[in-house]
Amino acid sequence: MKRVAQRGAVALLALAALLFGLDRAFPLPAQARLGAVSDGTRVVLAHDGTPLRTWPGADGSLRQPITPDAVSPLYLEALRHYEDRWFDWHPGVNPPALLRAAWQWARQGRIVSGGSTLTMQVARLLDPSPSAPRSLAAKLRQIARALQLEAHLSKAQILTLYLNHAPMGGQIEGVEMAARAYLGKPARTLSHAEAALLVALPQAPSRLRPDRAAGAAQAARDKVLQRMRTLGIWDAATVADARLERVFAPPLRARWLAPLAAERLRQAALRSSRTGDAAAPIIASTLDAGVQLRLEQVLLDRLGSLPDPVSIAALVVENDTLAVRGYAGSADFTDNSRAAHVDMVRAVRSPGSTLKPFLYAMALDDGLVHSESLLIDAPQSFGGYAPGNFEAAFSGPVSVSDALQRSLNVPAVDLLERIGPARLAAQLRNAGLRLRWPAGGAPNLSLILGGGGTTLEELVGAYTALARDGVAGLPRLTPEAPLIETRLMSAGAAFIVREILENGGRPDAPFRESSARVAWKTGTSFGFRDAWAVGVTDRYTVGIWVGRPDGTPNPGHFGANTAAPLVKDLLAALGAPGATTTGPRSVPAGVRALDICWPLGLAAEATPPDQCRVRRAAWTLDGTAPPTLPDRVRSGGLIETAWVDARHTRRLRPGCETRAPRHTPTPMSTPAATRWVPLEYVRWPTLLEPWIERSLRSEAERIPWAADCAARGPSRALRITGIEHGSVIRPAPGSPAAVVRVQVVGSRERVDWLLDGRLVGSTEPHGEGLRLTLGRTGEHALTAIDPQGRFERVRFSVR
Repeated sequence: MKRVAQRGAVALLALAALLFGLDRAFPLPAQARLGAVSDGTRVVLAHDGTPLRTWPGADGSLRQPITPDAVSPLYLEALRHYEDRWFDWHPGVNPPALLRAAWQWARQGRIVSGGSTLTMQVARLLDPSPSAPRSLAAKLRQIARALQLEAHLSKAQILTLYLNHAPMGGQIEGVEMAARAYLGKPARTLSHAEAALLVALPQAPSRLRPDRAAGAAQAARDKVLQRMRTLGIWDAATVADARLERVFAPPLRARWLAPLAAERLRQAALRSSRTGDAAAPIIASTLDAGVQLRLEQVLLDRLGSLPDPVSIAALVVENDTLAVRGYAGSADFTDNSRAAHVDMVRAVRSPGSTLKPFLYAMALDDGLVHSESLLIDAPQSFGGYAPGNFEAAFSGPVSVSDALQRSLNVPAVDLLERIGPARLAAQLRNAGLRLRWPAGGAPNLSLILGGGGTTLEELVGAYTALARDGVAGLPRLTPEAPLIETRLMSAGAAFIVREILENGGRPDAPFRESSARVAWKTGTSFGFRDAWAVGVTDRYTVGIWVGRPDGTPNPGHFGANTAAPLVKDLLAALGAPGATTTGPRSVPAGVRALDICWPLGLAAEATPPDQCRVRRAAWTLDGTAPPTLPDRVRSGGLIETAWVDARHTRRLRPGCETRAPRHTPTPMSTPAATRWVPLEYVRWPTLLEPWIERSLRSEAERIPWAADCAARGPSRALRITGIEHGSVIRPAPGSPAAVVRVQVVGSRERVDWLLDGRLVGSTEPHGEGLRLTLGRTGEHALTAIDPQGRFERVRFSVR
């Protein structure tokens, strides 16, 4: 007995050594050693787990990694009872099943049933036999690999391998990918019928694909359901209900969401792996699948109305978390004619006028203006830089609210020149909006009209400050991305600017508490190359860019008519609570509604009635109402002194005050009649003179000049020739328009010409004048104005 025991021990040792040697000589496949999915498969998920885009592994299969605890218990229950009821107890092979298969083979001369366990199926999937898969050699190979798997891995690990590698038809492998592709849902929410269908698919994945052979797939599913009923696992009523579900799946195709955002995240993961970190097969994002689906549909609906080379980019950021919920780098990822693979969310483009809200917020925080401060919308030159408005028209006196809401260029450049372009650029850069300049360039006055370049992502991040009490943030595309925030403006300035962009910024404006409030701003870059629109609500900040990725002009398409409607449609499509509706908004501490007066800009309560020519309701910061900005043409303030006679009937100026009027007695004979008294009055900024009606002028300005002084007045020293006041002009016979040539006398500087407030041209001194083509009949006003504020206006009509 002792010798037998020794021989037995030696035999066992020899067997163990043989098995160890075989194990070392034929190691487990890499997939079994490294995990469920380790072959290069990548999948980017929305924040709810919906796959946005999947990249196949080295073998070309599409998988979405999953673990047993994330799969529906109904599927696991059906899998075990249909495929391998003894999975939890056998060592990789089921001896009774193998004996039954051997007996059938011996009787019929062929393999009738393989007696495969789940472990053997995993072995076949990971290490397919080079010979016929149902041959005896293949079965022996599977048995050996199954025993090896059981020796190295736990049951949970083996089950995980099956869940991720089970063939489901075409490129699809694994229960999660199959559930997403065929059923449009995660594997954790499978119904009884759906669980049975996915259990049946691996039996013949090519013949049972529900998108190609729905009838065969349903028959295979019903077979699984019947087995579960026969075994008493599922009751008759449950199985009967499950049979009522019809098997249907739309044709498989690349159902990608946010493809460029997903590619961006994949590239970031690959870069991370090259620096030493392992690139995970699952990449989580902050994107919302529902928001993304609506976003892409809105863009596709609009794309048909745009020329072929034009693309669209869009970004939706949730204000509270700075999470990116919608991301479209292009409108149609399949349309190469629109450079669809270029991610325009990150492309550097001219932002047009979209930076103006940040300029006005800085001016508010600096104490330069309040919401109704008087600004000048008239032709001006700033060191040779002479900006015009988008519509080439000028309005004269405008408020901060008017200028921002109407996106007027001249008032913005005027304000930026006082603040300093370098300072504004630095503040924006600190908040994450970095302006790019041509090589060797530096911030200048063109900054506020789109002279620099930025990205849609940076722009939207800065705009979130309007809904976050002045704190801007970097949009977050992944859940683990840090929350990076920077104060861009005070809470009060953010409130005022947002009020302006929502409803004009007037505290006394009606419907301030409307249920649908969106702060809008549009922008158009030079040459119609870029059309922008940004909308801010309590919940979301939405940005849209429209243009050609190659920078070619796109005439006729600008922010207001192309990009802004998309923002409106997108916010309507989101339809989530708080997307466009809000409750009453609280006014931040330090913000106060106050009546102010033009032209001084001061609080009405601190302005004498005769100096309050226009009264307006304004939002102010810190209880102060800053005065109107200094006059660029005339030094001194806006309060001046006029010398008038005692009866307030005549006015004189320095240089003629010692001469008595020709139509009055000398001072010695009638002292009372020639006594000159000072009269303090308020004037308007010089460049606004052409726009100020007589009724808005102070009493002293309405008093006529004394005869010896009138010719010396500085305000109306120009004279228009070529057309007379009150003229009636008719076109020549056969001509659709009247043509006249006009010139100005009395100026040695450039003169700007405005027809009905619209800039129609400029002329240099001693030039040929201006050729006017007048095609519209009716009354007209032609104004000539020079840089010193001197002007002349004639009114005429065309018939």
